[in-house]
Amino acid sequence: MNKHVQRSVTCLTAIGMTVGLAALAAPAHADDDDYKVLVVGETLGFRHSHIDDTTLAMMKLGEENGFSVDVWDSQQADLTLTSTPFTSAEGLDQYATIIFASPVDATNDLDPERPRLLDDSELEAFQGYIHGGGGYVGLHAATDSMHTVPWYSELTGGGARFIAHPQQQTATMRVESPNHPSTSMLPAEWERFDEWYNFSTNPRDDVHVLITLDESTYEPGRGAMGEDHPLAWCQNFEGGRSWYEGAGHTDESWSDPVFLEHILGGIEWTAGLVTGGGDCVTFSEVDEILTDLDDGSMKYSKLSMQLMAYFDQAEAAADAGRHFASAQTLRKAQGKAHGLQDDVLVDKIGDLITWQKGLTS
Repeated sequence: MNKHVQRSVTCLTAIGMTVGLAALAAPAHADDDDYKVLVVGETLGFRHSHIDDTTLAMMKLGEENGFSVDVWDSQQADLTLTSTPFTSAEGLDQYATIIFASPVDATNDLDPERPRLLDDSELEAFQGYIHGGGGYVGLHAATDSMHTVPWYSELTGGGARFIAHPQQQTATMRVESPNHPSTSMLPAEWERFDEWYNFSTNPRDDVHVLITLDESTYEPGRGAMGEDHPLAWCQNFEGGRSWYEGAGHTDESWSDPVFLEHILGGIEWTAGLVTGGGDCVTFSEVDEILTDLDDGSMKYSKLSMQLMAYFDQAEAAADAGRHFASAQTLRKAQGKAHGLQDDVLVDKIGDLITWQKGLTS
């Protein structure tokens, strides 16, 4: 559904309530000094060679940046936990964020009878963890797992699943949101050799896009996405925080200091240790918060119509690259939003303003 048309349609109540609660939830479980993360490398299908390198890189990053690492991956026998950590939301709460390091499970044929990375009880524990403010970092083939679980595809980002990739080659990535803590260290144009994923759908309407791929700089092959090819993105999702990077297939990625600093930014953002760049807010996220405030009053009816008009105008300006104009319109919306006396809505519009202002420099 077109994102502008979508504003005229009532959001699903359950989703709206969840997102409204999400804005109120604590963003993470980490202390300022040190915290723990979980690296999930368990596979039931094709196994990427980078998983072992990624695990070791995460452990080194932890040593250098104040976090410890648990590993769940039966093929790394010397490192793995002895049993699944996905026993309950409370059990997972010890982790500030959970990193899915390409845990392919061979469900891409959509056969519901095939074993999944997480079974029903493990999935319930993971969902509870996210709803309680947990963090999720998806790396490379994290979008090639649990294809039969729509919720997981929304967590990874907008339902976008891996469908194909061309041969490994050099391509240019373009940093779209340069003020986020995970991108502020990157060049505006970032040339790398990697395995470049094509996705089943463009997630842009549902996520905050951080990096895009320029398909004119390489041969995208089957499933090419065209001029708008998001590769890395983030979002506030059902109480938690989600961050995804589609690159990282090559073993060499996990010794590249720039790439690792980028990944560290995603870890720290999902753990709630760093903020910035609008904190992955999206227009659709703010729409849903506004929808949740509907109390049937004339006041809400009048103000919400005005706010929706401002949001449409601001998003159209943003889509056209007129970010200063978008920020100016959002300031008007924020002034109107005070009339609804909801701090979450006002603050989220402030995040939109920060995001758009940051794109004008």
